[in-house]
Amino acid sequence: MSTTEILRTVTEIAVAEIGLPESVLLPDADLRGMAGVDSVRVLRMIARIERRYDIELDDQDVFGTSTLAEVAAVVDKMLREAA
Repeated sequence: MSTTEILRTVTEIAVAEIGLPESVLLPDADLRGMAGVDSVRVLRMIARIERRYDIELDDQDVFGTSTLAEVAAVVDKMLREAA
């Protein structure tokens, strides 16, 4: 699975969980600075990503990311390590 595919899926999940349109949730946009994005929504997004890929992300990785591209990179890393 490519990083591009992972980013696409992460973005789809973010749109559903955060409630902002894809046009706003760009790969390099800082989620922490967006209006309406709170920690509960981000944690729901992360939980859904973990279920989708059957992985468990480290808290350090989760809280160290602020963009969808960074989240996708962490997911990609976890999937490669699990293979």
